[in-house]
Amino acid sequence: MKKFSLTDLLIFVVSAELIGALSALFAGDFSVFYSEIVQPPLSPPAIVFPVVWAILYALMGISAYLVSTSGKNYSLKIYNIQLAVNFLWSIVFFRYRMLTISAILAVILLILVGIMMIQFCRVRKISAGLNVPYLLWCGFATYLSIAICIIN
Repeated sequence: MKKFSLTDLLIFVVSAELIGALSALFAGDFSVFYSEIVQPPLSPPAIVFPVVWAILYALMGISAYLVSTSGKNYSLKIYNIQLAVNFLWSIVFFRYRMLTISAILAVILLILVGIMMIQFCRVRKISAGLNVPYLLWCGFATYLSIAICIIN
């Protein structure tokens, strides 16, 4: 196991946050489209999303850092894949308004996060635990994506 490095930890966290910020940038103004569509039950106000995602990206970065310090970096492949799907979802949903494809991506993301957590758990249990909120939020986002696709 590698020694703790604040620099490396910050690189992982900032990288995850940057992926989220770039996705939001490429997705465009999400609040306009979000306010135009018919909302399913339990839909939160638009302001909730950036706050929640900022926290989740930080947790993802911390968990990936912890896995990287174990020397078993093979688990980071699925982390990077799920991060790429996560990056695409906002763009597909908000920029291109492709509701069916975004619902499919949400399901794929949910599955990938589950697989990532299983792999992380084999390396560092705390890394998997840090992603429980992410898995729950992805489940909720999957519900929203599918419901929005159906009712719009």
